Amino acid sequence: MDGTRRHLVAVVGAGPAGIFAAKELAANGVQVALLNRDIKPGGLAEYGIYFDKYRMKSGLRAQFRQILAQPGVAYFGNITVGEGRDISLDELRRLGFQAILITAGAQGTKWLGLPGEDLDGVYHAKDLVYHYNRLPGYSQREFHIGKRVAVIGMGNVMMDIAHYLISEKQVEEVMALARRGPAEVKFDRKELELVEANLDLDAYDAEVDRVSNIMRSLGEDPQQVKEFIHSTMEKALPTRSSTHFTMHFLVSPVRILGDSRGRVTGLEVEDNTLVMGADGEIKARPLGTRRTLDVDTVVFAIGDRVDEALGLPMEGSVFAVCRQPRFPQEGQSYEVDDPDDPCLIKDVFVAGWSRKASTGLVGVARKDGMLGAAAVLEYLSGLRLLSEAEVTAAIQKIEAYGKPAVTRPMLEKLEAAEQERARSLGLEEYKFASNEEMIAVITAES
Repeated sequence: MDGTRRHLVAVVGAGPAGIFAAKELAANGVQVALLNRDIKPGGLAEYGIYFDKYRMKSGLRAQFRQILAQPGVAYFGNITVGEGRDISLDELRRLGFQAILITAGAQGTKWLGLPGEDLDGVYHAKDLVYHYNRLPGYSQREFHIGKRVAVIGMGNVMMDIAHYLISEKQVEEVMALARRGPAEVKFDRKELELVEANLDLDAYDAEVDRVSNIMRSLGEDPQQVKEFIHSTMEKALPTRSSTHFTMHFLVSPVRILGDSRGRVTGLEVEDNTLVMGADGEIKARPLGTRRTLDVDTVVFAIGDRVDEALGLPMEGSVFAVCRQPRFPQEGQSYEVDDPDDPCLIKDVFVAGWSRKASTGLVGVARKDGMLGAAAVLEYLSGLRLLSEAEVTAAIQKIEAYGKPAVTRPMLEKLEAAEQERARSLGLEEYKFASNEEMIAVITAES
């Protein structure tokens, strides 16, 4: 032992927020154990970005690889954290970890609790995204996608699902449904370009005209939202699909209809109007009129929930954070609080989608992870430094968890095997579809 003394932190979740938080902590002399549910690091950068964005993913993987190679970062994949899982937060504390930063993303799914959500043909967008990105547990799951699909939501995730349905499944029709109006859409131009060649522009314009009086009453400009769509048409990517893509506004799903076999046969929706809320935000108000759309598949792209099994207090779909943080970063709280108990959970912090579910892309998650790390560093400044023996003992004990715990050398072996398989098959990329296959590769004798 060299006599070095330092702090010890567990970062739970190895997506962009967790990886860049680990980098920031390690750069400040902290020993980090980066614990990840999946075998591979990357989170939504690995399993959430559309599967054919090979160049983007390759660049991100290179960055992640460099960070995981830092001596202050010990990676452990294939470890689940939470109550009744491989290791709990209390067990991490008993091992000697002085702080825990949760960056596990929004691993849960958000549902509306509608009648018929259990029918065959009803899915959450995240499940499909994980499926086409070959995340174990989802890659081999069977999805029954019909000819006419309703996608609930009007953000970038909806666009990714529409892209998949149009280009890969080539369904007959995709209908995107929004409870609010065309001025409140959340998707960006780049995502629109991927599907706009299939968008029925005449139907879109007619839909905007239908709700234009309501928009004007709230100070919104119908012509402006039309121009947003039309201005990107010249950049629309060519399509090989005849899928008819439409957008429908001021409608909310209220019931999913099914047949005697338990398969989707339709979607009942209720018409809305728009009103200005007391908080100044435009809100949807139901009108009571209902109609049924002829669809055989329904996909919810309405956001996500954090992982409740971590055992932390919740507020809505996210973990509760302290409203008066001890270590605020850019005016934001990264400290876990219990709204039903005056006692702050002093050693647990949250960042990324664990702090604010379904908000922002890789760059946003990266910044949030680094801010979360900054809050942790301020907290650690008041704690004693651990001896090298204490730090080493805790890190070594982590290897006893998992099934098995996957370390960085194992990742390198897995990456090499997948690259070789891609070359032999003439593919841009190859991913093993199950954890069992990956474990077999990385534990095989060379």
